Amino acid sequence: MYEFHLPDMTCGHCVSMVNVALKLVDPACEIQVDLPRHLVTVKSSEDRATLIEALTDAGYPSI
Repeated sequence: MYEFHLPDMTCGHCVSMVNVALKLVDPACEIQVDLPRHLVTVKSSEDRATLIEALTDAGYPSI
């Protein structure tokens, strides 16, 4: 399980875009979002670097 802090994720549209980006990389991943804390938790068989790349490409870099 991975956690990502995404400061640019600020609204429901952002959450949707993050979900789409992660599901494109791993359709079976499980995603939990805490929007007020800008935190995404992902259970995935993909490695962390691949997920970070997908989020960054979608405009939501993790810090």
